[in-house]
Amino acid sequence: METFKLKSVDQTILKRMVQKHSLQIQQLIPNAEIHHVGSTAVPNALTKGDIDLQIRVKQKNFLEAKRLLLSRYELNTGSSQTSFFSAFEIEDELPIGVQLTVINSEIDHFWKVTEFFKANPTIQEEYNQLKKAYNGQPMDKYRTKKSEFIEKILYSEAFLHF
Repeated sequence: METFKLKSVDQTILKRMVQKHSLQIQQLIPNAEIHHVGSTAVPNALTKGDIDLQIRVKQKNFLEAKRLLLSRYELNTGSSQTSFFSAFEIEDELPIGVQLTVINSEIDHFWKVTEFFKANPTIQEEYNQLKKAYNGQPMDKYRTKKSEFIEKILYSEAFLHF
């Protein structure tokens, strides 16, 4: 059974990995927007130690972008795949997750959630407390609570007007 575990991340390695993978993706998909998202992108956020990148493309470029990412990254089979979202992963010095989204699709919110957390340290601290509460617990229980927390944010007045 997979367990949720908080980890500290070496900031030098983090920056190097974000830069390396962002550059590789930009070379693969020159017309893509690339955003470092998730907890490692937010100051003082607790993390399980992985890096997430969101790759935003227009719908007409989605299938080609997916094909190009598959030449470098493995498909994340534990994640849903749609006509506007696909997830990839790779092990490097830190685990890397890549979320390919169609701009303005229903799941094109990773970048905005990250910016929302940066702008709202109180909400970020609530999220840190949730992570502390589930540290060492089964990953599926953590993911359920995380999903509930993020969904609450996505439908909040503060986020909708952010």
